[in-house]
Amino acid sequence: MKLFSLLVTLLLLAAGTATAATGAPHAHTRAGVVRGSSADGVDSFLGIPYAAPPTGDLRWRPPAPPVPWTGVRDATAYGNRCPAVASTNGPRSETEDCLYLNVQRPSGAKKLPVFVWIHGGGLRNGSSNQHDGSLLARRDVVVVTINYRLGVFGFLAHPGLTAEAGRSGNYGFLDQQAALRWVRDNIAAFGGDPHQVTLGGESAGGFSTCAHLASPASRGLFQQAIIQSGACPSTPLGTAEQSGTAVAQSLGCQDIACLRALPAARLVDVDAAPTLVSGVPELPRPPDSVVRAGEFTRVPLLIGANRDEGRTFALGFVGATREQYESWVLTNYSAAALARYPWPERSDRFTAAYLIGAIMTDSGTVGGIGGCATRSLVRSFTHYTPTYAYQLDHRTGPGLSPEPAGYVWGAGHAAELAYLWPSFDNGTPIAPTFDAAERQLSRDMVRYWTSFIRTGDPGWATYPGSTFSLRAGGTSVPIPDRQFSAEHQCGFWG
Repeated sequence: MKLFSLLVTLLLLAAGTATAATGAPHAHTRAGVVRGSSADGVDSFLGIPYAAPPTGDLRWRPPAPPVPWTGVRDATAYGNRCPAVASTNGPRSETEDCLYLNVQRPSGAKKLPVFVWIHGGGLRNGSSNQHDGSLLARRDVVVVTINYRLGVFGFLAHPGLTAEAGRSGNYGFLDQQAALRWVRDNIAAFGGDPHQVTLGGESAGGFSTCAHLASPASRGLFQQAIIQSGACPSTPLGTAEQSGTAVAQSLGCQDIACLRALPAARLVDVDAAPTLVSGVPELPRPPDSVVRAGEFTRVPLLIGANRDEGRTFALGFVGATREQYESWVLTNYSAAALARYPWPERSDRFTAAYLIGAIMTDSGTVGGIGGCATRSLVRSFTHYTPTYAYQLDHRTGPGLSPEPAGYVWGAGHAAELAYLWPSFDNGTPIAPTFDAAERQLSRDMVRYWTSFIRTGDPGWATYPGSTFSLRAGGTSVPIPDRQFSAEHQCGFWG
């Protein structure tokens, strides 16, 4: 056995030497050698498998180790996206062989801090392919972006699955943990320091990051965390199983064997709300409860949201009348809320959407994201660990959708991503549309984020006291908590 291992090692070294001779960057993972590409001082290794394809009998099971390969594996193109319907986050995919990650590093990296990024998309869609980490990598950080199972593939809970393995749901979350273990075991080969890992994510990636802070199985796999426009939601196992049973029945299945036999194309179209599940080994308790009790992994945190989170979710109200707006508020909130957000004397076709967007933002109605809900989350964390708070306040930048014409996106949900990831918006560069002040904001945000990743300090004071307001043209400043509270009417929302 020792002789066999030695021969494998020699073959890998020989392969790596041959790769090096071509001038392309290469690295030795535990599963085999990968060859990447270089451009503008950044080495990129794309589409590296961190787990076996979760197909066939591996569907709805924890991720298995990647299948080793011989020779040199090309790592110059992104891997498959995980199954999802077409959306603004990417095209339709029906390919379950999707557990890939990407590593980007400054050329010649040696023992640099690592940033592991979990993409958003409501646990329904999205991909690591959307996030080019070159801006961050150029500031001496090794960037890892990951795919994970989505929708019914990643978060189906069902009594049959629970009986089979003692858990169900959270398969996508278990994928994330497998990727973190891959980083621990392999990132040194790429010039990263496995003992200086920052975990971060936006939206559903932020939900996931909070869950990792609460998960006993994630402890020790990262040393800092960033939550962008996220919260700490979860669903109890019993409730999730009820939803999963309904999904199975809608597909004509009474057992797991039937579900596993279904083609991926049928499962992609299942209309179910994926959610993190608590009451299982990887999440014994709801993350929100763990955080508020101070029993999470206490690491330095960077947490924030965007000034107009709700505008992204209020697009459907463009063109709504005053009567429709007031009826919506009274149905979903109260007369007191309507008094706080009255219809103005002058209005246009966007007025209802802006007002509803403001209510959604300030109250944190959508997933606990933004405004007073984010402030409450920050306050919970800051009792126990150093926590830096921010808010994106640049409100005239490009949105993530051009429709409807004339709608001002503001600092809507996901608006901050374009400043950190130059190819965000489904792989289409947004950055070329930036004006000079926005390009400065991008440089500033990359500097703040990488400073936190490297040192645990983004460059402003910890909360409480103030939230750092990210503004264009080099004008970012801390804003007092009373100003933040007034902007979002936290005296009303709590």
